[in-house]
Amino acid sequence: MWISIVSLFPEMFETVIKYGLINKSIKKKLLNISFWNPRNYMKNKFNKIDSTVYGGGGGVILKAEPLIETISKAKLEMKNNVKIIYLSPQGKKINISYIKKLLSYNKMIFLCGRYKGIDERIITNFVDEEVSIGDYILSGGELPAMILIDILVRQIPGVLNRISSNNTDSFFNNGLLGCPNYTRPRILKNLKENIVPKILLSGNHKKIKEWRLQQALGITWLKRPDLFKKKILTKKEKILFNKFKNSFLKKNNVMEYD
Repeated sequence: MWISIVSLFPEMFETVIKYGLINKSIKKKLLNISFWNPRNYMKNKFNKIDSTVYGGGGGVILKAEPLIETISKAKLEMKNNVKIIYLSPQGKKINISYIKKLLSYNKMIFLCGRYKGIDERIITNFVDEEVSIGDYILSGGELPAMILIDILVRQIPGVLNRISSNNTDSFFNNGLLGCPNYTRPRILKNLKENIVPKILLSGNHKKIKEWRLQQALGITWLKRPDLFKKKILTKKEKILFNKFKNSFLKKNNVMEYD
């Protein structure tokens, strides 16, 4: 995967690409990240890269001309089949289905806006898709770009040591949240809930798999009922979920009403 970042502040990405899976994917040559600063493509270096909006009102936006030049240079280097993604609060919210769609793109340009945004003519003439990470406003598109890269990198084959690791991640786990996980020591002193479930120590992989599925169903039901409602349960999943639900209601002395 090749991602080019168009940003006024490419230095913000320096730490991100030095550590973790992003750094690992770069070293393995599974990911190539290049940076393009529009300031470097201004015809007159003494001009401002931003300006007030036509029609009045507060704030400034990035000018079109340096962005056009920057995007053109980036596309020329990347050659064919490049998708331009604009990180914008007006864009489509990132979800799992959209991430899977992005994974089919080998070459992408992430356009990071600043201030109140960019000249609309850039969006209408160059941008293929607008993407949002949530209904709030940030100072620029750099942080959303970092988040999006981190999400994508986890799904690139060969980045994670084990394929099963991302298959069991929340949301990628058939639309469910992840199940509880435990590690050594088996017993933690002075805690009310301090023992690892016996099933995880049994060595019975079939039963462990069922337990994990049951927990994922139950936790999704409890924490994200909106996701659970969208899930079409198989016969086996219905049985496992009903056992979880009945146990939870009994344990918490809760009476269910239709």
